[in-house]
Amino acid sequence: QVQLVESGGGSLRSGGSLRLSCAGSGVIYSIYCMAWFRQAPGKEREGVAGIDSVGRKMYADSVKGRFTISEDHAKNTLYLQMNSLKPEDTAMYYCAARNGDSCPQTLSRMAFDYWGQGTQVTVSS
Repeated sequence: QVQLVESGGGSLRSGGSLRLSCAGSGVIYSIYCMAWFRQAPGKEREGVAGIDSVGRKMYADSVKGRFTISEDHAKNTLYLQMNSLKPEDTAMYYCAARNGDSCPQTLSRMAFDYWGQGTQVTVSS
């Protein structure tokens, strides 16, 4: 059974940094596409960043240059380092896993098979 557990969310002022973590069980990160999504109130869930089994990364335009996705295969943990945070980054952040070692060309919610419960990030101006 696949389980993904996010942590690291919080409340902070604009310009600050946070690192989110996603600990996985029942899933081997080295052979999955892993990703971070976020969902703000009243909005669709959107892909933020993804990383495939060989470490190729992809980012939404809105976070390029500010967010970095990484993973530690030994710890089966996915990370999202978020710098220069803005109020528009406020959302529930979800970790997701996709069967198969490649990521889709677009980080679509429908392309991912497993989800965590989410961790809240709130950025104030």
